[in-house]
Amino acid sequence: MPTTDKAWPQGTPCWVDCSVDDPAAARDFYSQLLGWEVLDSPPEAGGYLMAMLDGKPAAGIGPKMGEAAMPSVWTTYFAADSADAVAGSVQAAGGAVFMPPFDVMDVGRMFIAADPAGAVFGVWEAKAHTGAGIFNEPGAYCWNDLHTNAYASSQDFYGQVFGWKFDEIGNEQMPYSTFADAHGRPMGGMADTTGQPGDMPNYWLTWFQVAGTDASLEKAKQLGATVLMGPDDSPFGRMGIVAGPQGEVFGLIDTTVTIG
Repeated sequence: MPTTDKAWPQGTPCWVDCSVDDPAAARDFYSQLLGWEVLDSPPEAGGYLMAMLDGKPAAGIGPKMGEAAMPSVWTTYFAADSADAVAGSVQAAGGAVFMPPFDVMDVGRMFIAADPAGAVFGVWEAKAHTGAGIFNEPGAYCWNDLHTNAYASSQDFYGQVFGWKFDEIGNEQMPYSTFADAHGRPMGGMADTTGQPGDMPNYWLTWFQVAGTDASLEKAKQLGATVLMGPDDSPFGRMGIVAGPQGEVFGLIDTTVTIG
């Protein structure tokens, strides 16, 4: 099974967490859906919960921060050698940093930002917590992609901030690109939503690996979630998109079932 105890290279999707109104309810939902053991954190962590899979950190669940109304969301975090340096790069490239980088006890340093088109993401500088310890495994996250109506300019922004190079693998009807690490291993993707119906905000989508998409989508519905899309077959796996019981959107995919 893919695991790691090391800090992730800069620019790699290294962690995901959801912010919800009721972390206890989210704990119950995801424990049943993805097989997590969700652990309490120390009091100074502010109610943040750590989801474990096979003894490795897989994701976080926490209460919404601040007094302003906000939807329940999954947030993708990218690794940074220096959160402060990346925050400067975000601002120089036209993005917004919602608060200056800050220390999270002794576990890391972070900030939350948005790209110029409004898609929100996090940046994590690892200390005691290096990020996800398990990935590409049923119950763990396996992919993160940006859904944006500002496709070209978003490629420019993330290229400036993280040095990503993009490989176009989509088509005229559905433009899609992947970005890779220094060794050429694809780390995530970017989808052009300009031609899609509806008026969705630009956002980063977290995909969790499952063993059987149809059964997982059905179980999600039984647990109170709403299936927004799928199940659908693709060259990358059989997939579906779900809104959790508190509205947070995420993807489920079985990468062992492909077409093409």
